[in-house]
Amino acid sequence: MSGASRLAFAGTRTRRRWCRWAAGLAVAAAVGVPLPSFSEPSETQPGAVASDPDYAAGKQALDGKDWREAARRFNQAALRDPDNADLQNYLGFSYRNLGQLDAAFEHYKRALELNPRHRGAHEYAGEAYLMVGDLARAEEHLAALRRICLLPCEELGDLERQIAAYRKRTGAGRAP
Repeated sequence: MSGASRLAFAGTRTRRRWCRWAAGLAVAAAVGVPLPSFSEPSETQPGAVASDPDYAAGKQALDGKDWREAARRFNQAALRDPDNADLQNYLGFSYRNLGQLDAAFEHYKRALELNPRHRGAHEYAGEAYLMVGDLARAEEHLAALRRICLLPCEELGDLERQIAAYRKRTGAGRAP
């Protein structure tokens, strides 16, 4: 086989592979198969983790439930990127788990100012309001998630379960 023939054959094989891959992708999209993602579903700026070592270390600390270290690292990252809603949400989550609810609410509020449709911030703020016994405010965040998540999303389901558990635990009635 000549060099030109081999190149033509290789190009045809590559095109066939690409066409099969594209067809598979189209079928997956049509039937609703989730595509792989390397970030959390609620992250709005997934590239920020790769570009900031403190952000990455903060996420590792979260995974290890080292809330103090997570808050420290996320605060360092936020000094460089103060308008990152994901960072503000993770700061709120870290402070909530440290029991510092005032700081948590402050960061959830900032995350939602930056991105009013931030699913994670709505979920976590709702859970924090349940911690202080404010069911009405938790339900406001649940209502926001219902508007945001046109299809069921993890954050909506999680907050619904948390509110149901809160109602059962406290005997609180159903919302109107």
